[in-house]
Amino acid sequence: MSETADAPGFDRRMLDGLICPQTHRTLEYDAARQELVSRSAGLAFPIRNGIPVMLIDEARKLDEDVTAG
Repeated sequence: MSETADAPGFDRRMLDGLICPQTHRTLEYDAARQELVSRSAGLAFPIRNGIPVMLIDEARKLDEDVTAG
């Protein structure tokens, strides 16, 4: 399923209530990649049709140079 121009966007206010399911720390929103990033866990959780998918199995692992900075 691909993101279309008509698909709903992510509501940034959701960041106030979402935490990383692995580390229980805050997340950063990456608008360009449509992901919620947990630098402490080294994971990026996808946002599909405006809905964050907060499953560790669905998360992308961050490159080491991204997590170090």
